[in-house]
Amino acid sequence: MRSNPRGPGDVHGLNFGPRSGAHHTGWRLLTRFPGAHRRRGELSDVRRTFAQRRARGRAVLRSLGQRPVTGSDEDPRVAGLRTAVSRLRRELAAHPVEFPDRGIAEDELAALAAMAVGGVPEIPRLRRSLLLIAGAIGSVSALARGLADVRGAVELFGEPPRRG
Repeated sequence: MRSNPRGPGDVHGLNFGPRSGAHHTGWRLLTRFPGAHRRRGELSDVRRTFAQRRARGRAVLRSLGQRPVTGSDEDPRVAGLRTAVSRLRRELAAHPVEFPDRGIAEDELAALAAMAVGGVPEIPRLRRSLLLIAGAIGSVSALARGLADVRGAVELFGEPPRRG
């Protein structure tokens, strides 16, 4: 049997051995998880990180001219369009591969986002932007789901009025 390099009574990094010193005869458990010594009421590192992420998310929403919506009288179609467009913009920004018409897709998504912020958009302009985005993205399968969401959001506005 091999001896434990950490000393007797140490099992998987937890010390179950006696305390050092002649006058201590009790046993102790040394914990390795963070926050074991923390006083009540202090934020743990994990909770602090989540709070920082939440605050950063609010700042991003403000920088995009958006705000959290709770119980507002906003048109749900516009909210759905804004959500779908922002999701596709994030997916496109995170997509590592460059393709020829990427700039066109980014410009039209920015135009759609501006229309969604401005209230109920013009249906013909929505459909034109959707066609340009679909043509620019082409057959990039990684963006197909986001594009389908944008298309569904645009279709909620109905058909454009017929000419003639």
